[in-house]
Amino acid sequence: MLLIYRILINLTLLLSPIIFILRIIKKKEHPLRFKEKLCFFSEKKIKGKLVWFHGASVGEILSVIPLIEKLEKNKKIKQILITSNTLSSSKIISNLKLKKTIHQFFPIDTHYHTKKFINYWDPSIALFIDSEIWPNTIKNIKKKNIPLLLLNARITKKSFQRWKRLGSSSKNLFQKFDMCLSSSLKSKNYLKSLGAKKIRYIGNLKFSQTKKNEYLISDNIKKFLKTKKIWCAASTHTTEESIAALAHKKLKSKYKNLLTIIIPRHINRTKIILDEIEKLNLKVHLHQSNKKPHKDTDIYLVDAYGKTKSFFRLCNIVFLGGSMIKHGGQNPLEPARYGCTILHGPHVWNFSEIYSLLNKHKVSQKINGLNQLTQKIRLIFRHKKNSHNIEYKIKHLGNKILNSSLKEINSFINIK
Repeated sequence: MLLIYRILINLTLLLSPIIFILRIIKKKEHPLRFKEKLCFFSEKKIKGKLVWFHGASVGEILSVIPLIEKLEKNKKIKQILITSNTLSSSKIISNLKLKKTIHQFFPIDTHYHTKKFINYWDPSIALFIDSEIWPNTIKNIKKKNIPLLLLNARITKKSFQRWKRLGSSSKNLFQKFDMCLSSSLKSKNYLKSLGAKKIRYIGNLKFSQTKKNEYLISDNIKKFLKTKKIWCAASTHTTEESIAALAHKKLKSKYKNLLTIIIPRHINRTKIILDEIEKLNLKVHLHQSNKKPHKDTDIYLVDAYGKTKSFFRLCNIVFLGGSMIKHGGQNPLEPARYGCTILHGPHVWNFSEIYSLLNKHKVSQKINGLNQLTQKIRLIFRHKKNSHNIEYKIKHLGNKILNSSLKEINSFINIK
């Protein structure tokens, strides 16, 4: 099975020039830094202990920032390396301005590139986040006897079935992890069935949070927003921006000073979203225009990464995207921390356990379409105030998960 994988990954390498060019044109790849994926590094290794975190994209990386903030205070650690696959995640990290931490793009998972990567950076520990399983990387990590942890481990039913079909090949991979810190009991059971040796259920690291980047909008924008009746559609995907804009049109007849904030999941779609909304005869203001919004603005479109916290602080209502389409939803914890009521579509299997907790505390509500979305917003505008109770509970649980995860990681760092 590993042989077939290596043939396929080497084929990807052969096609990589075409793939890179297409991704650069679509603004999904950095025009210079893409070379890091071929092990042409733009940062230098500092002599001493290096801790390596790898996550796929924005959500995975943000979940470990509170951990990284604590690890930066450890004098034994000279450098922290974060790798990821996406351009958006690299932009988020650059905005955080961490002292010991650098970012590089994750190399293509060939035997040659992963070996070169590991030999250069020589990490004291490797921490893969969520469900990042890369066979050649894992194999080369263990050849050098580097401790390997699967952090905030999440195995969905679909991915479990896929790994299970690979039989002994998947078992050989999962056995290579020295520790799996599971984000849920369901994932713990799946990991055990897949052959992982040492598993601890600690809880989802996404309950913890960083204090960085909470205030990233100007005072003028804050003042403007406070003059409006606002709600927010965040982490939206294709078709969900149009649903939010149509909801705005329906609500506008009742609330003359209504403003709808839309924060798309992928800002490279901004032009498409803008065209869709303007076809509905709605006035749109782009966040990155750096202009003062017109008083008649209908939609405030956030075409920048890392701004969501600032807007959640000012909202009572957040519709969370990836849930009206069959994507599985986005993480609802961030708006919940600010006491927002969260509205979501029927497709939230990616975060089913978190939504169960929020539903229990009446913080989130399911809607099935445009009419229900409009009705719920009207109702919440009449009655809702931010819930400080759930804010406290999430903060308390987040600190507990964070400290338990840190304790496990430190036990490996101290012996290496």
